[in-house]
Amino acid sequence: MRTVLLIAGGLWNGVDAEHYWHRPGVSHGLRRRGFDVLAPERVTHPADWQAEADWLAERLTAEPVVVVAGSEGCSAATRLALARPDVVVGLVLAWPATPVDDEPTRRLLAGRGAPAETVDALLSGETLRGVSDEELRGLEVPVGVVPAEPPDAAHRRATVDALLERLPNAVELPGCPQAPGGEFGIQLETFLDAVAGFAERRL
Repeated sequence: MRTVLLIAGGLWNGVDAEHYWHRPGVSHGLRRRGFDVLAPERVTHPADWQAEADWLAERLTAEPVVVVAGSEGCSAATRLALARPDVVVGLVLAWPATPVDDEPTRRLLAGRGAPAETVDALLSGETLRGVSDEELRGLEVPVGVVPAEPPDAAHRRATVDALLERLPNAVELPGCPQAPGGEFGIQLETFLDAVAGFAERRL
């Protein structure tokens, strides 16, 4: 069995797998390429990133999986890989979110109902939210990093470069616009080929 676990982006805003992976064609495209696809919904309002990783871990079996995450979901995916190295055999960090910690972001989360301690927990971290750079350097699982092209303030090229530098077994995969935006569809097949090629070498 070749299984890919998809983790959607979003930060305390209820973005779901249907919107992020299914409608844009990612789930179907990976199934066409011979993969079993899991796309559990993320915890809508987690207290911190570890709580979300724990919830995702409960949805895993003993079978090896490659985890594919987008944007803010990269933090949850990385925490999951750290927690379950026995099952997560590969990790694709697509359009990793730059860990901006500023007043507008804090007000946004507070406006969504996040308590102050949860805001602190969600915005903590270094290269990625919720993960220390020391933890990144100790993550031995192979990682593919997909840059956002074009980059923007929330998904900067510098974040990709920092991940490639800190993760010991990281490679850069072809960049593309972020899902589920309209421009993503133009390069859907390129994204699917890159993810499938990475996953096939690990499963």
